[in-house]
Amino acid sequence: MTRDLIKDLFQSSFDNDILDRLSDSAVLNINSNSLAFTTDSYVVDPVFFPGGNIGKLAICGTVNDLAVSGSVPAYITAGFIIEEGFSISQLKEIIQSMASEAREAGVKIVAGDTKVVNRGKCDKIFINTSGIGVLKKSDISISTAGRISPGDKILINGPIGDHAIAILKARGDLGIELEIESDCASLNDLISRAMIYRDDIKFMRDATRGGLATVLVELAEMTGSAIEVSEPDIPVRESVKNVCEILGFDPLYLANEGKVVMVVSQQNCDLILKSLRSHKLGKESNIIGEIVSINKGEVVLKTIIGGRRQINMLASDQLPRIC
Repeated sequence: MTRDLIKDLFQSSFDNDILDRLSDSAVLNINSNSLAFTTDSYVVDPVFFPGGNIGKLAICGTVNDLAVSGSVPAYITAGFIIEEGFSISQLKEIIQSMASEAREAGVKIVAGDTKVVNRGKCDKIFINTSGIGVLKKSDISISTAGRISPGDKILINGPIGDHAIAILKARGDLGIELEIESDCASLNDLISRAMIYRDDIKFMRDATRGGLATVLVELAEMTGSAIEVSEPDIPVRESVKNVCEILGFDPLYLANEGKVVMVVSQQNCDLILKSLRSHKLGKESNIIGEIVSINKGEVVLKTIIGGRRQINMLASDQLPRIC
């Protein structure tokens, strides 16, 4: 429903050739230089969760949106809307985690804004970030998927669903003991290793809200391509599978904050996979499917039991306020 709102109201009102690409970052050509530019807002509930907090999430999310466009993340701005009475000690922890993650990712926080609103007018703290990355080539963003063709392989850098289940745990909604942390991480260093084979990387997108399934459906709709993915090849932790079975969730639609989906040429797929697996954030990387020439515009899952089912866009989030 949010996707329809964006398309029918915002995109139609702000219509221009840059926005209409609907990539994670806008690619801007300024005086023969190419920059990637992105913005995002974070309203995650709760603001602290296993493996991170809203501050770390804001930096990682912005860095990742820039990195999957093929750019080198460089600068970030941060805007804060803070509820009256929010703990100063918690705010310090959030700010310190942002500073630490920015240093780790090699980006600088260079501008910002702060607003404090009356109690009850904001839920603790919301953060808005914008980011700028530098593109090494003056071409379109990799996340526009213009060069995809049948035979290309689909990769992901590890297990899906960890972030969503970590948020559920932090909310106290599970009622069971579970050792799990969010996969919240900046992926620019991991992606830079794969970018050695840039000409073979045809699409990248981080699978955040809406999960892996949403990325695949959007990709199929964007390009008119047909996609087949193999359920046994999609990495999912047993703990995530168990929670999904109990609560009736589909892990394909669960949010992630440290997962990149890539479409790469068959020719150098193994080399790209090897480069991902050489990084700490990509040790469990795997080939999960491919672009096919039948049933164009559809995404089909080959199930563990040998069946086939179509993957569609969900009408609503399984879990709201996940990022």
